[in-house]
Amino acid sequence: MMKRRVVVTGLGAVTPIGNTAPEFWAGVREGKVGIGPITKFDTTEYKVKIAAEVKDFVAKDRMDFKAARRMEAFSQYAVAAAREACEDAGLDIEKEDPFRAGVIIGSGIGSLQQVESSYEKIKSKGPGKVNPLMVPLMISNMAAGNVSIQLGFRGKCTNVVTACATGTHCIGDAFRTIQYGDADIMLAGGTESAICPTGVAGFTALTALSANPDPATASRPFDKDRDGFVMGEGAGVVVLEELEHAKARGAKIYAEVVGYGATGDAYHITSPAEDGAGAAKAMELAMEEAGVAPAQVEYINAHGTSTHHNDLFETRAIKRAFGEAAKDVVINSTKSMIGHLLGAAGGVEFIVLVKSVEEGFIHQTMGTAEADGECDLNYAIGAPVEKEIRYGMTNSLGFGGHNATLLVRKYEE
Repeated sequence: MMKRRVVVTGLGAVTPIGNTAPEFWAGVREGKVGIGPITKFDTTEYKVKIAAEVKDFVAKDRMDFKAARRMEAFSQYAVAAAREACEDAGLDIEKEDPFRAGVIIGSGIGSLQQVESSYEKIKSKGPGKVNPLMVPLMISNMAAGNVSIQLGFRGKCTNVVTACATGTHCIGDAFRTIQYGDADIMLAGGTESAICPTGVAGFTALTALSANPDPATASRPFDKDRDGFVMGEGAGVVVLEELEHAKARGAKIYAEVVGYGATGDAYHITSPAEDGAGAAKAMELAMEEAGVAPAQVEYINAHGTSTHHNDLFETRAIKRAFGEAAKDVVINSTKSMIGHLLGAAGGVEFIVLVKSVEEGFIHQTMGTAEADGECDLNYAIGAPVEKEIRYGMTNSLGFGGHNATLLVRKYEE
């Protein structure tokens, strides 16, 4: 069957530099860095003391108060971002077939906070005192479930969990769902809130987090002095819609999604494949589906975590997929401003990709001063780049060897 065209008609975000998509994008354009001291718990005994926290988010201002009390932060962020995306798209579910409107929103972790508090209660008061809602508060699929319940979307409702590739895989699967006629509208993206004692201790023990106390340079992707990623939190959710459906209701169209690639490295539980073959293949598959050559892709929003292995191996992957054209593509990393949002990263970075293509603006990779050795491509160091972008790409690479790439095109009739 012929694959249907899919466009982006709504954006919603909760991030460390803005709690709505417009605020977030304004922060991106300003080069705002949302990293600072951790305030969510006492870090006295912790080696890592900084993160990129969401600030001034008040759940009851963004959703029903009673419903918000039955959600952990990762679900609250997802509902807020999804509601904003729907409003931005001008969607009225009462005028739609709700079974043709679905949700694919993932979280890499769910609620570690609920696990922590429940375990403390078991130890101090016994197992009979655990919150009866512990499980539905904790499990990662409840972000998608709560969005469906709150907004009335009754079509396909799932969540992909692929660690740091979660958000991108969710959007990719939603793209496929519409392409092949299983839905006309999908809410898709990722959400995460894991800045807590267990989350920070776990990633620190893995030697994945930066120990640099300077918020301005702690997250510096591709830099010779990078020493790990900075944990972030938030949500990025978009409305994807079948083109003719969007046009029929007069929706604003931000961009068109034209390619999706997903592969596995079959290599290591935390490190990407050293030769970049898996990530390269994901990029190649996305370009193949879109029918474009590497030289036509002007921009890549990289996974760019600021860890040694990711930045080096992703650079190798870009070179492998793009060949000679790799030196001409402009690359940046949004994680330089908002840290690594784990399961939410792909959703938020997809919003940056869409807005970059729409406005012809590629933000600077903040904090990065001097690229490292083999990291010898154009990483938008020192200043943003303003240029017309017809095709742009975003990559996400997750623990376990999960690779995902999305390719978007400036919308044309």
